[in-house]
Amino acid sequence: MRPLGLAGNLNVDLIMGPVAPWPLPGTEVIAEHSELRVGGAAGNTALAWAANGLVFQYAANIGPDMFGTWLAAAFPEHAPRWPISPRRTTLSVGVTHPDGERTFLTTDGHLRDITAQDVLATLDGPSLSGGVLLLCGAFVTEALAAGYDEIFDWADRFDVAIALDTGWPTQGWTKAVRAQTLAWLARSRFALFNEVEATRLTQTIDLDSAAIALRQAMPPGACVVIKRGAQGALALDASGQFHRIAAQKVVLLDTIGAGDIFNAGFLAGVAQALPLPDCLRLGVAYASRAISTQPRQYRPEQDQTA
Repeated sequence: MRPLGLAGNLNVDLIMGPVAPWPLPGTEVIAEHSELRVGGAAGNTALAWAANGLVFQYAANIGPDMFGTWLAAAFPEHAPRWPISPRRTTLSVGVTHPDGERTFLTTDGHLRDITAQDVLATLDGPSLSGGVLLLCGAFVTEALAAGYDEIFDWADRFDVAIALDTGWPTQGWTKAVRAQTLAWLARSRFALFNEVEATRLTQTIDLDSAAIALRQAMPPGACVVIKRGAQGALALDASGQFHRIAAQKVVLLDTIGAGDIFNAGFLAGVAQALPLPDCLRLGVAYASRAISTQPRQYRPEQDQTA
């Protein structure tokens, strides 16, 4: 099995809802559900890997407060190597709505301080050699993203394939953001984007065109994955062949982080050298389980690759 690694945003998520319509100022609304949990794109992926018994390396940072201590306790094997920021731990409040949409309120905090040097001091290159490192949450970890070239150089040195999921840029897909993202893709082996990200980044109107444009920006042998939510996922492989997997029909309870958990399943399949359709199927199975359970569960009920 290929080794797995992860670097990116870990923070606290407080999920509440459903709420509709959005409350008026000065009012109070009683929510049916609340859950305090480990969050952030990297945190969601790490939870799914851990729940499925996978061994992985994890580079993150935490704040100096009780939330930082709480996050560290969730990953006792990894946290001793993490730097502690002087800033308070970043907290996201996710408000869910009956139509499946959600609204986020996120505080500025410790995520500002994680750097490429922190990541490279945490990860062990020889142990990850031949494996895959997922970089995620670029636009909420700006200091880290500014050093991505150092991480790409390190990955080249140790033969580590980079999987990239930037998330949505806070300033939108400006010309500068698009250029920077395409430069990162030029050194990545896997692109993991959702539908809107893929079409906005490539300025295309359909997913097949977006996948082709992304693939053209990447090195030989790379793979593009586009996550489609309730419609499943598609991938464009190195030979130019498309693969499409439909999503399972489940009761949607909480879709926050679904794409991150899909990443966990997909890359778990890559680590096991499964065929690409089975990697997609495993990603969908991971995500389907998570979005249909409260409290959230990350382990599919049965093997979805059979």
